[in-house]
Amino acid sequence: MGASFPSSTSRSERRGDGHIDERRGGVKVSISGLALDYVNPDTGVRHRAVEALDLDIAPNEFLCVLGPSGCGKSTLLSAIAGFLPASEGTMTMDGKAIEGPGAERGVVFQEYALLPWMNVLDNAALGLKLRGVPKQRRHDEARKFLAIANLYGVEHKFPHELSGGMKQRVAVARTLANAPEVMLMDEPFAAVDAQTRMVLQEELIRIVARTQVTVIFITHSVEEAIFLGDRVAVMTPGPGRIRSIVDVPGPKATRTWQSVNADPAFVALREQVLSLVRAPASSVATTSSAASTAATVA
Repeated sequence: MGASFPSSTSRSERRGDGHIDERRGGVKVSISGLALDYVNPDTGVRHRAVEALDLDIAPNEFLCVLGPSGCGKSTLLSAIAGFLPASEGTMTMDGKAIEGPGAERGVVFQEYALLPWMNVLDNAALGLKLRGVPKQRRHDEARKFLAIANLYGVEHKFPHELSGGMKQRVAVARTLANAPEVMLMDEPFAAVDAQTRMVLQEELIRIVARTQVTVIFITHSVEEAIFLGDRVAVMTPGPGRIRSIVDVPGPKATRTWQSVNADPAFVALREQVLSLVRAPASSVATTSSAASTAATVA
């Protein structure tokens, strides 16, 4: 199944606190000392969802954020999107503070969020329309990303005529058509059946390879995280912190479920990450390298 896992020395440029050494090509998104609070609108009680969180994401990296329910994963994504201000700490993109939503950060939600009165083409071109892009140009751009998402012959259909998997591919195409530098994905495949989910995961790897976008992907699934990610950031139970950063070695461009399910290295890595997710909240955050496993997830 290809070359062996990289040695531990090839991963030494990753720092143990969740930050990336500048030799890795710089930092796209940097989070330092982040705390996030929200207030219950009914009771007025303030709840801390994320605390003392440090994390750097490299350009063109596919980072999966994994953790138990209630650990603050989706809250973290909302903050990076600019929907939620930091209570403490800093968030930057390309060295500039994140102070609100921006077109350079596109979001794919768990819900499809397609407008039912618009056909597929107009839904995919919606972000461009809101930016004032002329109709022909935005339709041409939307068609390009619908094709990348493997959606052919459906541009005049309406959302109710599509399967769940097709709706989510339209949502991904819409986000990419808006040319974001970072794509934020909040459990986008949770609502589809298991077989469709596997197909969408394989297609997402191919789509991201073609578009070279930085991806931050929220998931509850250990298997999904290590199948999709270049790294997996494991969070503690809430208030969430980064417990561990796990590198997922091996080439990803040709990764399929058929290949990884037969790979003992994938199974070993799954068990390693699962043990981190299940560990008590008091466990010390570390960086974990999968380099000790002697096979390739590919």
